[in-house]
Amino acid sequence: MELFQAKDHYILQQGERALWCSRRDGGLQLRPATDLLLAWNPICLGLVEGVIGKIQLHSDLPWWLILIRQKALVGKLPGDHEVCKVTKIAVLSLSEMEPQDLELELCKKHHFGINKPEKIIPSPDDSKFLLKTFTHIKSNVSAPNKKKVKESKEKEKLERRLLEELLKMFMDSESFYYSLTYDLTNSVQRQSTGERDGRPLWQKVDDRFFWNKYMIQDLTEIGTPDVNFWIIPMIQGFVQIEELVVNYTESSDDEKSSPETPPQESTCVDDIHPRFLVALISRRSRHRAGMRYKRRGVDKNGNVANYVETEQLIHVHNHTLSFVQTRGSVPVFWSQVGYRYNPRPRLDKSEKETVAYFCAHFEEQLNIYKKQVIINLVDQAGREKIIGDAYLKQVLLFNNSHLTYVSFDFHEHCRGMKFENVQTLTDAIYDIILDMKWCWVDEAGVICKQEGIFRVNCMDCLDRTNVVQAAIARVVMEQQLKKLGVMPPEQPLPVKCNRIYQIMWANNGDSISRQYAGTAALKGDFTRTGERKLAGVMKDGVNSANRYYLNRFKDAYRQAVIDLMQGIPVTEDLYSIFTKEKEHEALHKENQRSHQELISQLLQSYMKLLLPDDEKFHGGWALIDCDPSLIDATHRDVDVLLLLSNSAYYVAYYDDEVDKVNQYQRLSLEDLEKIEIGPEPTLFGKPKFSCMRLHYRYKEASGYFHTLRAVMRNPEEDGKGRAVNLTKTLLVSDLKTKVLWPRERIF
Repeated sequence: MELFQAKDHYILQQGERALWCSRRDGGLQLRPATDLLLAWNPICLGLVEGVIGKIQLHSDLPWWLILIRQKALVGKLPGDHEVCKVTKIAVLSLSEMEPQDLELELCKKHHFGINKPEKIIPSPDDSKFLLKTFTHIKSNVSAPNKKKVKESKEKEKLERRLLEELLKMFMDSESFYYSLTYDLTNSVQRQSTGERDGRPLWQKVDDRFFWNKYMIQDLTEIGTPDVNFWIIPMIQGFVQIEELVVNYTESSDDEKSSPETPPQESTCVDDIHPRFLVALISRRSRHRAGMRYKRRGVDKNGNVANYVETEQLIHVHNHTLSFVQTRGSVPVFWSQVGYRYNPRPRLDKSEKETVAYFCAHFEEQLNIYKKQVIINLVDQAGREKIIGDAYLKQVLLFNNSHLTYVSFDFHEHCRGMKFENVQTLTDAIYDIILDMKWCWVDEAGVICKQEGIFRVNCMDCLDRTNVVQAAIARVVMEQQLKKLGVMPPEQPLPVKCNRIYQIMWANNGDSISRQYAGTAALKGDFTRTGERKLAGVMKDGVNSANRYYLNRFKDAYRQAVIDLMQGIPVTEDLYSIFTKEKEHEALHKENQRSHQELISQLLQSYMKLLLPDDEKFHGGWALIDCDPSLIDATHRDVDVLLLLSNSAYYVAYYDDEVDKVNQYQRLSLEDLEKIEIGPEPTLFGKPKFSCMRLHYRYKEASGYFHTLRAVMRNPEEDGKGRAVNLTKTLLVSDLKTKVLWPRERIF
C-alpha cells in the first residue's frame, strides 16, 4: 500500500481504500481513495505493508504511527496460509513538520525513475509557523531562566532512547509475526472447535496473544466492516515452518554440516520417501509481559511472567496434527533484585496472601486447557529451593484433581552436562504423554482432541524449559508419524529430520530468550545437536554475563516500551533514570572491568562439570589475544578464554559480533615447551602491556605459540603483574611437562 504525507495527515491507500491519520491529534479516519484530491499537496513517501498501530512513548511526548516497512515470508501453513515476519518498521512522528527519511521502497506509479521521494513544499502558513517557533526557542535560550530549554532537551533524549528500544524490539529480535488469512493466536484445536461464523479474523483471536491490540484500538473502535482490512493481529514469539523427508538411506555425512541453519537440500525431490510439514509456533502472552528482572511470578490478575504457548504442528496429506505446551513463571509472588549477577530469589508475599492469585491463575488455565501437568524443573536444593517449595505448597492447597505436579531437578539429573538424561523424565511421564493425546483434524473435521497440556517451568522458563519441552514434543511427534504410517513402528526419527527438528527448537529457545532476557538461550547447542560441547559452555558463560549487563542498564527502557505498547502506565520515573545517565555510564565502565572476572568464575564452575573424572581443573581466565597478525593490538574485548587442567589447556576464541565461541583448541601439557613473559608485540610505537607467550608442539613440530595478555582492572595497569601471576599458576599446577621460564625475555 502507498503512504502519502500531506500537510495535516498521513494517508495510507490501497485500491479504493484509504486510512487517514491526523498529524495534529493522531485520530484515524476511513475515507474513500478519491479524497486524496482534497489533501494539501500529498507526496507519496513510498510503499508499506500494513499498520501495526500507534504509541505514545511518554505523556510529555507526541504520538507515533508504526507501520510495517518490510516483511519476510516465513512459510505457508496448511491451507496455503502465508505467515510473515516483521523485519523492519517505519515510525512516523505525528508532530513533525518536515518529511522524514523512512527509507521506504518507492512505488513505480509515483516515483518512476526517481530514487528518493521529493520533499514537501511548506505552505505559507507553515513558513510563518516555523519562523515563529524558531523565534520563540531563541528567546527562551537567551532568557535568564533556561529551565524550559533543559526540560525540552531531556524530553528529546528520553524520546530518542525509548524510540531506540522500540525499533530494536521490532527489528533486532525479529519476533513479531502475522498472517492475513490464518489466526496465529489460536491453536488448531481452538480453531477447529470454535464458532465458524463470518466474523473477521481480528475478532476471533485469543486476546492473550493479540500483541498490538491496544496500539490499534482506535481502529477496532470504529465498528464498521470497512475497518477490517486495516487491522492486522500480531503475535510476539516465534514461527518456523519446514518440510521434512523421512529417508533412512541418507548419508550420515549430512550430520557434519553447520547446525546453525538447515541445509538448503532439506526438501527432497524424491517422491519415494514420505514427507511432512512441521511448524513451531510460540505465542507470548501480552499480560504481565516484560523483561526478566522486571517481571517475575504472578500478578493480582492471576497472570504470570514469560507465559508462552508453544504449538508443534504436523501436516501430512490432508491430516493436521497439533500438540500444545505452555511455559510460565512460578505463579507465586517472588522477585529478584537484578543489580548483581544471578541475584538470590525472594518471596514477596506470604503463603496465605498468595492463595487467591495462584487459584486465579490455574482456574483460568483449567478453563482453557481442562487439565494441567506441571513439570517443575527448579533445583530442589540451594537458592532455588524457596521458590520450588512455595510452588508445591500452593499446589497442595489448591487440591484440584485436574492438576498433576511433577518435580524434576534438572541440574541434579543432568549434572556433568549430561542433558540426554532428560530422557529419564520423558520415560517417567510416557504414559501421561500418551493419555494426553493430541489434536488431529482432517477435511471432515476433528478426529481427536488433546486432553490437557504440560505446563513446564524453571526459574526463567527459558533454557531448561526449552530442552524439556523439545524432548516431550519429540516423543509426541514420533508417535504421530507412526500413527500416520510415515515412520516405521520401531524406527527413530531419521538423522536429517532429527537435526532440522533440533534446530527449530533451539531457534525457538533463542527467540524467547532474547525477548525475555535479552540474549540467546543457554544450553542451545544441546537442543540444536543433542550433544553438549565446550563451545556451547563458553557461549553460555558469555550469554549469562550479557544478561546481567542488559538487566542492569537497559531493561528499564525496554520494560517501559513494552508497558506502553499494552497501554499500561509506566510506574518507573524514566526521567530520574535518564538524568543519571552519567552514573549509568560509570556503572557500565565498572561492569566492563568486572566482566572478565565474571566470565572467569562462570568458566571455572562449568569446567568442573565438563572435565572427565581423571582430569583436574585448575582455573579459567578471560584474556586478550596479542598476536598482531590476528587482531588489532588496541582491541579491549575478550577474544580468548584460557582454561587449564592438570593434563591440558584449552584456548577458546570468542567472537563478540556473533556472541559466541566460534573455535577452540585443546593442547596437551606434554606438548607445552616453554612460557615467556615480556612486552606485548606491536607493529607501531612503544609496547604498553606485558603479556605471556605459550610455545607448543603440533604433530611433533615446534614453532607454534599463543600470545596472550590479561584484561586490565584499571588503566594504570600494564598487565605485567597479572601475567606473572598467571604464569606462576601454570607452573605450579602439578604439570608433568618441562617448562622453561626465561627472565623478562623480550620477543
